[in-house]
Amino acid sequence: MNQPEYKVLIGMEIHVQLATASKMFTGAPCGGTQDANTQVDGVVLGLPGVLPVINRRAVEMAMMVGLALGCRIASITKWDRKSYYYPDLPKNYQISQYDQPLCGAGAVDITLPDGSIKTIRIRRAHLEEDAGKLLHEAGHAVSMVDLNRAGTPLLEIVTEPDFSSPDEARIFGEELRQICRYLGVSQGIMQQGHMRFEPNINLHIFQDGSVFKTAISEIKNLNSFRSVERACTYEIRRQLSQFMTDRTAALSEPKTTRGWDDDKGCTTLQRSKEDAHDYRYFPDPDLVPLRIAPEWIHTIQETLIELPMARRLRYEKLGLSAKDAAALVDERSVSDLFDAAVMLHASPRRTANLLLGPAAKVANQRTAEKGSPVLISDLGITPEQYTHLSGMMEDGTVSASAAVTIFETLCSGEEKDPLVIAQKAGLVQVRDTSTTQAWVNEAIGRNPQAVLDFKNNPKKRQASLGFLRGAVMKLSQGKADPKLVGELLESHLNSQS
Repeated sequence: MNQPEYKVLIGMEIHVQLATASKMFTGAPCGGTQDANTQVDGVVLGLPGVLPVINRRAVEMAMMVGLALGCRIASITKWDRKSYYYPDLPKNYQISQYDQPLCGAGAVDITLPDGSIKTIRIRRAHLEEDAGKLLHEAGHAVSMVDLNRAGTPLLEIVTEPDFSSPDEARIFGEELRQICRYLGVSQGIMQQGHMRFEPNINLHIFQDGSVFKTAISEIKNLNSFRSVERACTYEIRRQLSQFMTDRTAALSEPKTTRGWDDDKGCTTLQRSKEDAHDYRYFPDPDLVPLRIAPEWIHTIQETLIELPMARRLRYEKLGLSAKDAAALVDERSVSDLFDAAVMLHASPRRTANLLLGPAAKVANQRTAEKGSPVLISDLGITPEQYTHLSGMMEDGTVSASAAVTIFETLCSGEEKDPLVIAQKAGLVQVRDTSTTQAWVNEAIGRNPQAVLDFKNNPKKRQASLGFLRGAVMKLSQGKADPKLVGELLESHLNSQS
């Protein structure tokens, strides 16, 4: 059977763990790598007589994300109990938000691989508390429950089914992680479950003049961008194959929840997908509705910073490549460092080259030595030093290779002035024409074959010119200005041709 035409519809539910000091409805601490069941209290355990109290900071962080995603912030929001039984849910219900979420409809743009912009609609974003975690350790015949994560504030972001391919879903996940990290509301460490993705996938299949819609499959708890893309790719193929093999069964299948087996590269059926009534939502009687004053929203709006996508587009307008712009924006502290240097009138291109070249190299070396991440912004080089060094490169005081040596010396902390380092190391470029011409003449005299190749073999002209330029730089011990060397060489050789 020929494969029919089809349209992919993917929506996403993303759980973002908010980086608050305490939990969503109690003062018990969040985060860290403490021993199991040490970050709990009576509220987390659901003991009789305890009462929850709303974490104001979690509400503000959620509002920040909502505003960044263009969401409408509710004037009144309330809390609901979502009832289900699971061993790591101490109360047998989760405090969440059902019909009056904190953040309503919004939209965010993502950049696709071809450079085009696509708008992804946000359906809602609401606050809730996390459950605990089941531990399945080798050698134990039972599962153990760790409730340290229980009660941690989560922001669940729900999109419309606007993704038409697995890579779009991955790109959105990466963009959302950057936004949350820029805002400081989440560390976004995927290995620690700070963000968990649940794509909802189905197909519209066009055949025999009709449109057939496969049932929605929700893939649970993906904690890497690679898994998002791979799981979506597999599920699309599975649904299409099922339709082509047994159309009746494919179209009669209920909505399902599936897990992802990363080792086998496939999804596995877990259960039929619940509807809202299955959770028996009802307003939490222990928590009053929360009124959000316009002044509060305005205060949060004032704290927002320029977001990653806007920065990338601005950097491209400064003349940087899309790749370099994305690399600079990857860490907010590095992006801030670049902006501070440019504000001091540093060359954007030269500064980007320094940050992504020698600075990245030193940061990687220190990361390997230390065994923990060292960022470019951790090296202690100030915006003023980047500005000074990039200016020396721009006006030809030092070459690009000399700048690398100067930067490494700056990182050692022995000297803070790039020009002083260049002078002491003899790295200041000689731009005197007569001195440079003497080096050029000597290089030409020592390499007659290269001169003949330049004159007589058009295929070897560029190679010969490069060889002679290198010879001049060697004679000058790297002090000659490469641009001036090139100009004098070409002038001399062309006049002799």
